[in-house]
Amino acid sequence: MLIWVIRRDLLLAMRRQADVLTTLFFFIIVVSLFPLGVGPEMNTLRIMAPGIVWVAALLASMLSLGRMFSNDYLDGTLEQILLSPTSLSLLVLGKMFSHWLITGVPLVLMAPVLGIQYDLPFSALAVLTLSLLLGTPILSLIGAIGAALTLGLRGGGVLVSLLVLPLYIPVLIFGAGAVEASVAGLGFDAHFSLLGAFLLVSLVFAPWATAASLRISME
Repeated sequence: MLIWVIRRDLLLAMRRQADVLTTLFFFIIVVSLFPLGVGPEMNTLRIMAPGIVWVAALLASMLSLGRMFSNDYLDGTLEQILLSPTSLSLLVLGKMFSHWLITGVPLVLMAPVLGIQYDLPFSALAVLTLSLLLGTPILSLIGAIGAALTLGLRGGGVLVSLLVLPLYIPVLIFGAGAVEASVAGLGFDAHFSLLGAFLLVSLVFAPWATAASLRISME
């Protein structure tokens, strides 16, 4: 059942490529416009790069949260998932993993290419990629809770942002901080350790919290 959920979401994403490309193009545009606005001073760009890339990735991930459960809610699939004998938390975890594959993975792959604009050294680009690889799953896991709580509500997109943004801030701080430490020649192991801890905690609690939120929203 878990594999079915993931395959279904990936097939739907292939049929609705505009939604996937919108998120990716938003990320590319935001990251690419900053060098034009700030100017060609490379030292300034290197300092700003980690925060810009991470903020753009965070906002791009938030753009797609509203679609995580809304289509299933509208066509009745979500009701069938709730009635399934399979653990709802496990099925929700499949939805989260699909969201990360569709939204997070393209951002991770595109980030080092965009980081070249900021004159980041290869080591910093590697750290940036690894930090996003650790951090973007957390964004999907936490974002799913907000998406489930606001399911079916008018203006749910704004409410999702208000709910999840405070929880995203630690991920943003430590993700960007790892790259900043690499650029400055300092150790970044502590940042990765904290991101890993956040990821483990999110994997344990987010599916359960999202499943409970879905049941409340569907009542």
